[in-house]
Formats: sequence, structure tokens, C-alpha cells
Amino acid sequence: MARTRFGPRRRPGIRPRPKKTSESSTESAKEVADRLKNAAPVGKSAADYRRKSLDIHGWLCAKCGVDFNENNLHLLTVHHRDGNHKNNPPDGSNWENLCTHCHDDEHSRGMLGNYLSGER
Repeated sequence: MARTRFGPRRRPGIRPRPKKTSESSTESAKEVADRLKNAAPVGKSAADYRRKSLDIHGWLCAKCGVDFNENNLHLLTVHHRDGNHKNNPPDGSNWENLCTHCHDDEHSRGMLGNYLSGER
């Protein structure tokens, strides 16, 4: 098979054979699977607090006031006021619903403030 500057030349439609995995990589995959099995379901809790925040605060951006519906609700995010995404009180006091633009703006303002004050 001819070799090019970027590696061996392959004929179109022919895929290289997959490499055999060693036992050490299989063991690490088992360890990872065990850790994932024993870990708390992060995605589920995130969906729960988002749903709760939407129920409490409504489908409205707290910063710019844009009203959302079923077609664009995916653009409405939950912002944690204290910055701790694990702090999810049932009354929703640490949440505010922000559209993606306002959420990005909120986080970039914090980064800019830290930069200007000399903090990291």
C-alpha cells in the first residue's frame, strides 16, 4: 500500500481493522462502569431543579423579560445566584431563569469583575 506524507493511503470504502483492546484497558473500563453505576444521577437532578425552577418562576427571563413558549423553552436556563450548582433549595431562592444570552452575560460580567479587581 502506498504511503503518503500524512500516513498510509487507504482505498475508499475500506476501513482499517479495529485494534484489539488489552486486558488493562478492559479493567479500567470496568472500573469506570462501576464508578458510574455507583454515582448519583447528575442529569436527573439537574432536570429536576430546572423543571422546579420553571414551575416556580415561570417561563420568563428574569433579566430581559422575554417570555418563552414550548417552541423556544430550551433557550431558558437556570442560573444559580450563589454560583453553586449543588445548592438547590426547594423554594427556588437560589435560582433565576435566564435566557442563554443573559446567562452568558451574567457569567462574563463576573469574570470581567474578577479580572479588573485583580482576582483570579
